[in-house]
Amino acid sequence: MHAFSPFLLTRLADMISPPRIRKSSTFPNSRGTLKDYLATADAVARLSEQAGRLQHLQTLLDAALPAYLSPGARIANLKRGKVVIHADSGAVAVKLRQLGPRLAEGFIQQGQEVTGIEVRVQPRRRLSTSSRPKLPKILGERPKQALTSLASGLEEGSPIRLAVEKLLKNT
Repeated sequence: MHAFSPFLLTRLADMISPPRIRKSSTFPNSRGTLKDYLATADAVARLSEQAGRLQHLQTLLDAALPAYLSPGARIANLKRGKVVIHADSGAVAVKLRQLGPRLAEGFIQQGQEVTGIEVRVQPRRRLSTSSRPKLPKILGERPKQALTSLASGLEEGSPIRLAVEKLLKNT
């Protein structure tokens, strides 16, 4: 029979046995939720509370705005009673400024402590550089024949001929 060192036996036991879960001193009987954990630290609790207020204000804003305007407006901050709203464009910002007093009144009626509304233009970052999808280029038979005739009449390897051939290939 082989003799194993106590150290090796301990390492093997650690590998085989399930991991031990330390109990939290904050939540000794349960794992708790992320929200419970975030509420334990004062700074994090304040941040979590502010995020909850902003989320609630966003819900109220979405309900108060017309459907065409809602996607272009989002709550950015609430500081000393002033709600800051970011608009995706100048046109959306103008409309939000017109609706500002009505929005503030709606927030107050919903129990929010709002003293004013500030609207800023802050476009969202887009993933693609073009905002509209590229449509396939379609040429009729006569334009294709005219371009083919033009390309055949040009000097072989010239930049213009290469460009016309590329255009024909992509349409």
